[in-house]
Amino acid sequence: MKKILLTVAFVSSLAISGEQFSMSDADKKMYEEMKENNPADIFVADGEEKFEELFGGEEALAKFLEVSEKELYRYIAGFPRYIKKMGNVVGLDQVLQAMQVEAGKKMAPLGSEVIDFTSAYVKSLANDENITIDVEADDAIKASYALGEKIYSTRRGYRGLSCKSCHAMAGALLRTQRLPDMGEVNTGGTWPAYRMTMSKLVTLQERSQKCMIDAGQKPLPLGSKEMVGLEVYITNMAKEKKQVIEIPGLKR
Repeated sequence: MKKILLTVAFVSSLAISGEQFSMSDADKKMYEEMKENNPADIFVADGEEKFEELFGGEEALAKFLEVSEKELYRYIAGFPRYIKKMGNVVGLDQVLQAMQVEAGKKMAPLGSEVIDFTSAYVKSLANDENITIDVEADDAIKASYALGEKIYSTRRGYRGLSCKSCHAMAGALLRTQRLPDMGEVNTGGTWPAYRMTMSKLVTLQERSQKCMIDAGQKPLPLGSKEMVGLEVYITNMAKEKKQVIEIPGLKR
């Protein structure tokens, strides 16, 4: 009973509105200025250098993915997706890891600058492409989507919250931030993004981990089937709203 009462109290607090919870005028001005000159652009440029130097560039990526270079950009816009040679539904960051292994190189960990910056650059190759994730393409992606939907909806942690507990209340306020409808704001197409509050480039899975910690949940490991499934589910939300890839994003 205590857990239920705590959940109700916490979620109810999200609906509190008022000028004192809004972004300050200074923050709004800074946000607008950063949209014109996103600080993450320098990290994406670093990722471009790393991509050429450490991974062999677009030709090597297309070869690994077994697609033509002409098809590459649109193919990138469909991630996460099932990659037969990897035997899993994976994100672009995991593809880069697999490329390192295939080349006999030491695999950089998920969450490292090498992987985050390079995967941001690779995803940016598909900028302005419609998100093409296909959650009906094969049994693997169907299962991943179903798992992601379960993760999104399942209450966990000492607060008894799920992703849906907050984001189904799109428009409410949580710690000065207005909770978005993740399809409407193109969450699936705008991460990796620059987080103003952290002054760094952050991936969608890393952002999801932070949400989980804030909600009193044990964070899911980066690259786990559960976390990839959640990314599949969120990315499909963006596709349903006919969103395009826009990397790097800019987030408060």
